[in-house]
Amino acid sequence: MQTNVIVTASSTIETARLRLSPLGERHLDEYAAMLADPASTRWIGDGQPLDRTGAWRSLAMLIGHWQLRGYGMWALELKEDGRFIGRAGLMYPEGWPDVELGWMLRPEYRHCGYATEASRAILDFAWSKLDLKRVISLVRVGNEASDRVADRLGGEHVEDIDFLGARHHVFAYYPPQQALRRATA
Repeated sequence: MQTNVIVTASSTIETARLRLSPLGERHLDEYAAMLADPASTRWIGDGQPLDRTGAWRSLAMLIGHWQLRGYGMWALELKEDGRFIGRAGLMYPEGWPDVELGWMLRPEYRHCGYATEASRAILDFAWSKLDLKRVISLVRVGNEASDRVADRLGGEHVEDIDFLGARHHVFAYYPPQQALRRATA
């Protein structure tokens, strides 16, 4: 799904507690530490931690996604002090079933509402800046915390699929006016 709107990788979004800023090499140390942690990677990709070289490649892919698609993942930083706490954004790599809203937080920042807060802002961005008609989240079966985030965001569990070697719940999100029409139909 291509969009006609090109948004630069310098796009920054602010929420009450977070700054969603462009991912960059300045995030590499903390990003690599997050991806080296099995608790962080358990539900992402093949579920295996990455070494620093793998984390660099992942970061480069996320930055490049902005160039290829005009949108992508942001670094999640606390507004109060700029601490990197994770990543969240929109992805549509080759072979994906649809534009995906995804999030990943360092373990010490989970269960604080940050994923939900960032994702709400990202969905607003998807509707207002990209004019998308649907976004999905792919949540690996068993990841109950992410199931709850998708529910809080108003995601509709539309199906389960086998993807990247694992079973996933597919949650669909729709722009507010379309979601309202779907709810009253």
